Amino acid sequence: MAGTENGGTAGPAGRHGDRPVERARHWRYEELPGVDLLRARYVRKTFVRHTHEHFVIAAIADGVEVFHHRGSDVSAGAGALALVNPDTPHTGRAGVPEGWRYGALYPSPEVVGEIAAETSTVRGTPGFASPVLDDPYTVRLVHQVLRAAEEGNALAADTLLRTAVTRLLRLNGGRLPQRRTPTAGARNAVRARAVLEERMAEPPTLERLAAELGTSPFALLRAFRDTYGMPPHTWLTDARVRRARLLLDAGTAPAEAAVTVGFTDQPHLNRHFARIVGVPPGAYQRERKNVQDPR
Repeated sequence: MAGTENGGTAGPAGRHGDRPVERARHWRYEELPGVDLLRARYVRKTFVRHTHEHFVIAAIADGVEVFHHRGSDVSAGAGALALVNPDTPHTGRAGVPEGWRYGALYPSPEVVGEIAAETSTVRGTPGFASPVLDDPYTVRLVHQVLRAAEEGNALAADTLLRTAVTRLLRLNGGRLPQRRTPTAGARNAVRARAVLEERMAEPPTLERLAAELGTSPFALLRAFRDTYGMPPHTWLTDARVRRARLLLDAGTAPAEAAVTVGFTDQPHLNRHFARIVGVPPGAYQRERKNVQDPR
């Protein structure tokens, strides 16, 4: 397991004096392709609005997590799961003074789609209907997947993952809504996103971006929020972190990754990366390297 985020250590109960110590490990197990894994305890951590390309299946072991999801705050306590579909903006913070401890699986849409096609009656693109599900049995399954991955038990990890996803789709599955016919504003939002992706390191101002697209700044801002659930500058920070993750996975040094995606320096990347991924980029990359090169 990784140490605390600030590099300290904790006693056997994971506490420093009377205060729980924050710690997190974000990793991959090579025998579960397309799935990210996380174990964490957070107390003061606040996740800014962000998205994931993968599904989020977070099993709360103790404490309470509060997260903003589709216009309102929802809470997940011990024995519940926080469930977020891909590309859905959300936040995260403690709902009680002692924070929350949880384990999370991040399966790709392809992994969930494969399981759904074999085991569920969901037609179309599968997803989760509700962001919170009280189901201690599946919470235990998620933690068993993580334990099996830590122990190198590939058969158990794969079996338990499929069992957990199948159960969640049966209890809380549905078809993700189809995209509506895009309006002119939505088309401008899509074009704006493409510009920001292409010019991520040196993005234009909102005024210049709107002028390039033949619209006004406030019209573009409204359209972008309606389409992606966040303003362009917030989306860009999220996208930069996503691309930095890919660079780190490929072995790029954090300082180089920071500049490549448009952050001013590594501390700038560190701050945003930890507020979205939950661990600093250096710790994230070390875990990835351990999977690719177990020496």
